[in-house]
Amino acid sequence: MALWVEAALWGLLGGSALVLGAAIAFLANLPQRAIASVMALGSGVLISAVAFELMDEAFARGGFDSTALGFVVGAAIYTGANIFISRRGARHRKRSGSNEHQKQQDASEGSGAAIAVGALLDGIPESIVIGVSLLGGTGVSLVTVFAILLSNVPEGLASAAGMRKAGRSPVYIFSVWGGIAAASGLAALFGNVALAGADPDLIAATTALAAGAILAMLADTMIPEAFEETHEYAGLITVFGFLLAFVLSKVGG
Repeated sequence: MALWVEAALWGLLGGSALVLGAAIAFLANLPQRAIASVMALGSGVLISAVAFELMDEAFARGGFDSTALGFVVGAAIYTGANIFISRRGARHRKRSGSNEHQKQQDASEGSGAAIAVGALLDGIPESIVIGVSLLGGTGVSLVTVFAILLSNVPEGLASAAGMRKAGRSPVYIFSVWGGIAAASGLAALFGNVALAGADPDLIAATTALAAGAILAMLADTMIPEAFEETHEYAGLITVFGFLLAFVLSKVGG
């Protein structure tokens, strides 16, 4: 199998977790605390993946300068883009519709498009790094893929539940998440093809850029949304997620 095809399939797999989450929202009425608990667990897994997979890989390829630059730039780009779309109706895109903020968001003009763009903003850095990870010749980072899967399921579930309560049709909801899953596959393909044979410093900076964007996303969206429902237990659940990914990274390595 061609490497770019493998990258696209892994990216599509990560993005398909959004569709799975949306499907769960239609098939089961899960308690919001359960959704938030999975989100907290996924946050811990992603933090571990950022620290022990992405940043370690970036440093090994390009050293401290490329890694630090990419990390800060990634966080800055995500923050600026997140502020932009948040002001257009996607501030609470990960909530499941339990509060007035979500109801106002879903009813606002253009909020559906803003939520879709927000999901792309959250998912594209993750997908690109999947494609880049295959360039090392050791195969995809399963810990990173697992982290993306675990974080995307509650995002798709929470956002789809909110859209459903706002009266969005199933066709609309699954078209949005299906399109984002496809875009995730294309982003992974792009990362693999565009950076094949690139300078190690550029690959390191790109990997670290994705890491910075992911960490900023966690701090801005996933962790606050998880804490809102799980309260005192959010930290403990996040720690379990971190430990799970840490163990997997060491056993897999």
